[in-house]
Parts: sequence; C-alpha cells; structure tokens
Amino acid sequence: MKTKPNILLLLFILFISVGCKQQSAFRKGIITEEFIFDSAAFPSCHSATIAETPKGLVVAFFGGTYERHPDVCIYVSRQEKGKWTAPEEIANGIINDTLRYPTWNPVLFQVPEGDLILFYKVGPSPSSWQGMLKRSKDQGKTWSKPDSLPEGFIGPVKNKPVLLDNGTILCGSSTENYGWKIHFETTKDHAISWERSDPVNDGIIYQAIQPTILKYNNGRLQILCRSMNCMILESWSADTGKTWSLLKESNLPNNNSGIDAVSLANGRQLLVYNHVKTPVNANKGYRTPLNVAISKDGKIWYAALVLEDSETGQYSYPSVIQSADAMVHVVYTWRREKIKYVKINPKKLTTKKIKNEKWPIKITKH
Repeated sequence: MKTKPNILLLLFILFISVGCKQQSAFRKGIITEEFIFDSAAFPSCHSATIAETPKGLVVAFFGGTYERHPDVCIYVSRQEKGKWTAPEEIANGIINDTLRYPTWNPVLFQVPEGDLILFYKVGPSPSSWQGMLKRSKDQGKTWSKPDSLPEGFIGPVKNKPVLLDNGTILCGSSTENYGWKIHFETTKDHAISWERSDPVNDGIIYQAIQPTILKYNNGRLQILCRSMNCMILESWSADTGKTWSLLKESNLPNNNSGIDAVSLANGRQLLVYNHVKTPVNANKGYRTPLNVAISKDGKIWYAALVLEDSETGQYSYPSVIQSADAMVHVVYTWRREKIKYVKINPKKLTTKKIKNEKWPIKITKH
C-alpha cells in the first residue's frame, strides 16, 4: 500500500517531464525574442514587415488609434548595435487640409545594391485603397516623398516580393472589392514601370488574398494564400509566374488571417502561420497559437516551432526573411499592442510531421 503513492508520483513526474520535452522541442532554435518597442505614441499597431539592408534589419508597421482610423500611419524602426530605434512616422494618409485616410499593410523590399523600397496603401478600406511607395538610399534613415503606383496597382499586398533570376520583381497581390482574388504585379526596373496579371482565381470557388511566394531549386514557384475556405490555399507556376495552376487546398488549416513564408538557402521552405482552422459558419478563427512549419516540397509539412500559444490576445500577420548569415527573422502583431521580433537558427529546429491537419502534440502553456 505504501508503494502506490510513490508509483503515482513517479508517473506524474514522468508525465510532466515528457510534456516539458515535447514543448521544448517546439521552442528549440529561438535565439532572440523581444519587442520592437516597449511604449509608443499610438495605442494599436499591426501588419509588420521586415527587410535586411547592408546596414542591418529594418521593420515597418502601421499604428494609430485602431485599424481603419484616419490617424493610422506607417512607422519604421531600425536595428542598430543590437537595439531597435524608437518608431518613427514616415508615411501618413493626409490628402489635404480636410481629408485624411488611414494607411495599411507596409511591405519592405531591399533592392540588391539599390534602394530600400517601402510599399504601402492609403484609403478608407482595402476595397478602395491606393498603392504608394517611398524609397530610402540610406537603409531606412531618410525617405523620399511618396509616389503613387499606377491606377489599379497596389504592389505587394502584404508579403515581400521575390526577385526572379531574370531581374523581375514579382509581387503577390490581391483585391477584395469583387470577391477575394489573387493576381501578380511585376516590375523590371525597380518599381518604376509595372505590369499586372489576370486573376488566378474567380473569387467564387476559392476566396483568397495575400499570397506569399516560394522559390524551388527546379525553377518552380509556389504561392500559399490566406483564404475564407478554412485552409491555406496553394498554386504553382513552372514559367516564372506567367501562368499558374488552379488554386487548391494545401494540407494546412487557415483561420482567415495573414501568413508568410520564405525559401531557405538550403532548399527548404519555412512558413509562419496560425495553425488554426476557421470553425464552421464562422467568418474567422482564433489568431492563436502562432506556429512555424518546415517543408522540402511545399506539400508535406513538419511542425517546427510554437512562437505563441497564449489564449490571451492575438498573435498574427507574420513577416519572415532569411538574412545573409542564414538566420531567420520573424516579426508579428502581439495582441495589437506591440510588434514582436524573433530570431531563429534554422539548423537548430526539431521537427515532427503534421498529419491530418493536426499539430503533432498538444500545446502546453509556457
């Protein structure tokens, strides 16, 4: 009789130990976790973007009273000597003395050996916004006056463009005014002149926006998209983005929230997203947890990291890049109050196959 409590205690300790090991396995590889700022002049922020310049990392996001409020502006912070500079307003939606619109979805892109470009949008809503851009010749310290993109162009809608081997900058874009539709905008002269593709989908069978673009060693391109269809949607191109396959469901769930991905130097693909499926008859799902998955072929995905798993607040709209030193850098919205930055060593990740849309282990709090 005296041994039973000891056995129960040992089993409990073993259970806790296994749980901790499982949880830590999906935290391995994280080098740095920090907020871009601790306090700011604005109460709410969202939609961060990150780029690597010759002088270091630069982050942009929008902030203001709340999303859609006319006082929402674009802010920039730079990483200098391991510290982030205070957010600096660099773009707003002031039209004239009596009219002001909110700004939306900044996207940073570093032209190789050229300018740092900031794409953003101005307008009352995503169905009627205008694409804008600014340029910086000193890695984000100072910026040009705003330029409007041609009528009907918005540039990359949320996620970073990719530079194709032929020098074309390929931007994943989308519209929301007549159904959610994906299209592409391209420029061969660093955002001076533009061309636009036809929509990839009809906005009826599948409703998708905000594609992220992946490149493969065999020359193929893949997009992964936010959708209203409860799943991340995908499409493939074998001709550098000129034509695309039918938009179809991937093997990963989606909560009708933004995602981002990056093609790593070793040929693998890394995706940051909420591993959450929109409930039946709901417009969207929870924006927690925030996860990282890895794939070799864009089809079979492996769980790699849990960046956030609190049930308090939302953790969303990631932006991810790989820097020249092979480290991975992620920024995302933290509870709509702050922008969080995470640095990851991809060589340290431990992975487990995702089956039947299920994250491999039960997420425990930390």
